[in-house]
Amino acid sequence: MKILIVYAHPEPRSLNGSLRDRMVATLAAAGHEVLVSDLYAEGWKAALDGADFPAEPAGARLEVVAASHRAFAEGTQTADVAREQRRLLWADAVILQFPLWWFSMPAIMKGWVERVFAHGFAYGVGEHSDRRWGDRYGEGVFAGKRAMLVVTAGGWAEHYEERGINGPIDDLLFPIQHGILFYPGFSVMEPFVVYRADRMDAERFHDVTGELDRRLAGLFVEAPISFRPQNAGDYEIPSMRLKDGLERAGLQGLRLHRR
Repeated sequence: MKILIVYAHPEPRSLNGSLRDRMVATLAAAGHEVLVSDLYAEGWKAALDGADFPAEPAGARLEVVAASHRAFAEGTQTADVAREQRRLLWADAVILQFPLWWFSMPAIMKGWVERVFAHGFAYGVGEHSDRRWGDRYGEGVFAGKRAMLVVTAGGWAEHYEERGINGPIDDLLFPIQHGILFYPGFSVMEPFVVYRADRMDAERFHDVTGELDRRLAGLFVEAPISFRPQNAGDYEIPSMRLKDGLERAGLQGLRLHRR
């Protein structure tokens, strides 16, 4: 299988750098083809702005969605964006790897999403009517592909539990897993999270990488997160509200969007 790792950490000698190298070696040893988009090393431009749409008239008011649509449809996107889109289409699975900074992904990776997930490519696709509201949340260009997050966090695991001060890790990662990955169609695997990342000795690193190897072995085997597809009958259209009576006992908030 073909796997794309989108990697965001500025220091190649970091724990994240070691985990990236381990993933590449493990996946290659299993017979997979692996590509790495190393955003810091490649000097990825993080800000989405007018420079992303070189075919737009000089001095014209920038309407981002419309300009994004035209650039994708007409083949006038910048070379770096077009390259990453080709990599996404090539891949059978995508791994986003990053440290959890201020409760989210680093800005450079968010910028990768904003620039690469163009209108007409990752969003704004499919029929919009009183029966459907586009090909999204389980449908779209990435349907049939898998995705997983590999995340490091400085806090303890207990800090990210249901009663933890930082909030449940599933809630913190929901905008990425549900909003960035499931939205354009990926089947999203449970995340691999390394806590207390700045407290890593050789013994613990051995345990962590062993568990990471196990998760990678199940990338195409284990069941993905059971997010509710948008157009499968669970939501009212066009309000996109979950229909009454579909709640699971004891669940509330973002967990309602899991079957």
